[in-house]
Formats: sequence, structure tokens, C-alpha cells
Amino acid sequence: MRIFVAGATGAVGRRLVPRLIGNGHSVVGLTRTPAKAGFLQELGAEPVVADALDETAIRALVAAANPDVIVHQLTDLKGASDLRKFDRVFASSNRLRTTGTDHLLAAARDCGVKRIVAQSFCGWPYARVGGDVKVEDDPLDQDPPQELRGTLDAIRYLEHAVTTTPGLVGVALRYGGFYGSDTGVFDPAMIERIRRRRMPLIGGGTAWWSFLHIDDAAEATAAAVERGEGIYNIVDDDPAPVRAWLTEIAAMLGAKRPFSVPAWLGRLAAGQHIVVMMTESRAGSNAKAKRELDWSPRHPSWRQGFAEIIRNEAPLAT
Repeated sequence: MRIFVAGATGAVGRRLVPRLIGNGHSVVGLTRTPAKAGFLQELGAEPVVADALDETAIRALVAAANPDVIVHQLTDLKGASDLRKFDRVFASSNRLRTTGTDHLLAAARDCGVKRIVAQSFCGWPYARVGGDVKVEDDPLDQDPPQELRGTLDAIRYLEHAVTTTPGLVGVALRYGGFYGSDTGVFDPAMIERIRRRRMPLIGGGTAWWSFLHIDDAAEATAAAVERGEGIYNIVDDDPAPVRAWLTEIAAMLGAKRPFSVPAWLGRLAAGQHIVVMMTESRAGSNAKAKRELDWSPRHPSWRQGFAEIIRNEAPLAT
């Protein structure tokens, strides 16, 4: 098949493109940075350059590519390690989740694309009621903290648009919290905060999180190009409370145990949304993805995955 990957040089995209090519597909990779076109060529893709928010350009490029499938991996996560101003940090990504999605769907309709696979998120968007581990049919949060509302609205918009557009088979992949070299948990700024005990356990760290190695995200996305329909949690097999994973990663880094602070102090220092993510958020189950996408994470637990990264990247452990 011919695949148009929007966001081909992002964290997932640059790992996805070679997998798609290895599976026998031809890939057209969209980047907004001309300097990255050569990188896509080295991966074996045909690079195209445009701003994803330029509707005319996107419709023209998709029409020229004439793909069978569109993969939507558009994000803008610069500075995303500082989550105190959450909606401001994710404002650009949210435009890509809304306006960018609209442009890709319009382009898909123009040239008869039959399938679209898009990036979503699993974790804090779920309603903070009931069990700690959620499935795809469980409701999302109806009353999130103010700082999270814009991002949750954008996630809802993307998922609804992708999975309900007539004539398209839509797949929304709710990825867990990424980890891997220079991503998510292993962003250098976050590692430094953990080392220096500047990432405390708030209110006991009772929220539950799901993690996902970035390579497993790419593998699941490659699978979704060929099968599945609807929404899937793409997470590892080991959901865990914050108190477990934060304490364990500190120990792996040779750092002291994180400080514990009460929720009221965390609220004053970081905001209600951070307290929610540390004390009330829910994790996700990957059972549906295993069943319908014929996918399983090669890194089934963050425990082994974190240790592997720290072991293989000596500067992290110094």
C-alpha cells in the first residue's frame, strides 16, 4: 500500500517510516522542516514539506501522493516537559489535533482514501471514577481541571472526527506515556528533576499511569495501518501507581527517594491539574489492541524498559 505519514519526523513517525517500508509499503512522509527532508530520504520515504495547518498545501500534497492510508502523527511538543502551564504547552498540538485533522480528512475525501490512523492519548483523559485501569468504552473525564480542558476537548474532537467520518475506516490510538531515548519520561529535563528530587510524590502518588516504549508505539501503528477500527489503548502490560514508578526510576538513577508533599502544597506549587495527574488519573488496558490488532508490546513492562534504557545510556546514570 501507499501510506502518507503526516508528522513523519516526530518521535513515532521516524520509527514508523522504516517499519512501514520494511513491511512492503511505499511511504510519503510529511515534515514542516525542509532540513529534515534528507533524513526521510535516508529512511527510504519520499519527503514532502508543508505546514500541516496550510489546508491548500496539504490537500495538494495528499492528492499528489494518492495514498491508500493516511497516518496522522502531527504534534508539536517542544517544552512539553514543563506541565504546569499545560494548555499553553499543548496549544500547538491541539491545533494539529483539530484543524490539522480537518485538513487531513478533507484531503482524504478529495482523493478517496479509505483509512486513517491517528495519534491520541491514554491516561489522564479517562474519568476519575471506578477502577484504576480503563478500557476504551469507559467514559472520559466530564469535569477535568481547567488547565486540561482545552487538550481534552482537542482529543475528543480528533477521536470523534477520525472514527465517524463517512467513507473512512478510522483508527485512534491512545498511546500511553512515551519512554525511550529523549522522549517522555527520559526527556533530559525530567531526568534532571528526578535526580535532584524536584519531582515529588504529591498526595501519596495514588494516580495510575500506563507507559509505552516508543518502538512499541511504532509497531502498533504499523499494525493499525493494516487492521482494526475504532479506538485502542496502546500501552504496556504493567499499569502502575505514580508512587511505584517514580520511586523505582529514582532508585534506578541512583537518586534519593522523591520527597512526599501533601496535595494542598502540590496544588499551590504546580496547580490542580498536576495534583490530579499525581493522585487521581487512571491507566488503560491493552486487551482490545492485543485482540484486534494482533499486537503485543515487546517491552511488556516499564520496569524492564526503564532499566534497559538506563543501562544502555551511561550518561543517564551518572
